[in-house]
Amino acid sequence: MDSLNPRLHIEPASRASSIFDLPTHNPGRSTTEFIEQEGSGSTWTHKGIGILSATFIVISGGSGCNAICSAFPQNQTCYVLPVTDDGGSSSEIIRVIGGPSIGDIRSRLIRLIKISTPQVNSIKRLLSFRLPAQSEQGARDMWRDIIEGTSQLWKDIPPDRKELIRGFLVYFENEALRRAHKAFAWSNGSIGNFFLAAAQLFFRSLPSAIFLFSSITGSEGTILPVLVTNHTVTIAADLSNGKRIVGQCNISHPVSSADAEILEGLEDDDHKVKSPQNVYFTKSAQSDATNLEGTIQRVYYINAHGNEIYPHPNADFLSNLRERQFLVYSCGSLWTSIIPCLALRSVASGIACSPYLKAKILLLNYRNDRETDGYTALDYVQAITNTLNRHDLTPRTAGTVTRPAYPVSAFVTHLVYLSDTPIRVQEEELATMGVSCIAVTSTTVKGGFNAETVAQALDDIISTLDDTDSP
Repeated sequence: MDSLNPRLHIEPASRASSIFDLPTHNPGRSTTEFIEQEGSGSTWTHKGIGILSATFIVISGGSGCNAICSAFPQNQTCYVLPVTDDGGSSSEIIRVIGGPSIGDIRSRLIRLIKISTPQVNSIKRLLSFRLPAQSEQGARDMWRDIIEGTSQLWKDIPPDRKELIRGFLVYFENEALRRAHKAFAWSNGSIGNFFLAAAQLFFRSLPSAIFLFSSITGSEGTILPVLVTNHTVTIAADLSNGKRIVGQCNISHPVSSADAEILEGLEDDDHKVKSPQNVYFTKSAQSDATNLEGTIQRVYYINAHGNEIYPHPNADFLSNLRERQFLVYSCGSLWTSIIPCLALRSVASGIACSPYLKAKILLLNYRNDRETDGYTALDYVQAITNTLNRHDLTPRTAGTVTRPAYPVSAFVTHLVYLSDTPIRVQEEELATMGVSCIAVTSTTVKGGFNAETVAQALDDIISTLDDTDSP
């Protein structure tokens, strides 16, 4: 069922094609008591069930969580990601071809590739590659070498996988050529995005495309798009000054219109085609964005006419909320990465009423960004709580159903923050709401969370809960 076009909702036995659905892992518990994170050089000792035998569901965006992924046992972790990012390479795919945004998902798939052989490393290198951003002609020339199979990027990739990947890249180019009047801009394009978008178009199923990508690359973990749809998904934000901003890129990291290029001689509905400036966005430029004119009051989904809609979440998202032990709201963009995964029907009830969730943990950002300028820790918690309560029962579906709003502790039980964060943390006030605050020390030069810091915080939480449950 398309999340953006809900009908009478009957839980299917299996979504889409059962052959290509991404499998849901439900492994048994491990008895290992030690874990060494790859590349960190550190080892943590675990008490009780520990991280290795715990199961997690992590709500995050594409880049905010990548640095801490190794803190989680991948075969027991489910990552839920939004499909609303309209910046970077994804913006051009959406503009010309359409479909949901796949950039965040591709980023996580790449991050979770386990390098076991030189061949896998070569595949990762290819699917991580971006075409040159400085020259459109240079990007086109390099793209031609790739799809013709002559690029050095194909070195060491087995012939069977090479032809499979190349076939989908050719399919993607064919879809772009069918819409030649829109003049697809190849500069700054992500090869991994092109491959994943082609698979989604071919199968008409994003979960199927994720399964194919994981099968070829050996990506670990379970990755779920928060919405299952073949349509472009758009969010909007209402500001305190009464204005509305449409589109994730415009909310979190707008790019100057001076970066857009007018493509002369090409017309679309009697207007010159303009290459969207969002394609030039880079994460490093996000911190340079000017502050919003007002604070964000809420973020919600809209249709092509600008009207608010109330999509159904991915059914596998709700089922994982019922089965996992620990929910983690990752660090990252609050309003454009975390909130789009929460502003959906039944998610609040899924979190609050889960029979197995032992803790709901918020990793507080090290510093505020454009979306959260001036926020305190309490503001982060209230934004999550208000969003979940608001969207659990929508105006159209609630009818005569009434229930009191869930309390803060139904959604957040622990808040982990870095001891040197400039964000004010109201520990006593949060404690009265049922939220335990845990300070940790950053071990990175630039500050912020890393895998070691997060793993230690999670281990402390798990150990404390395990001790509490012991007779």
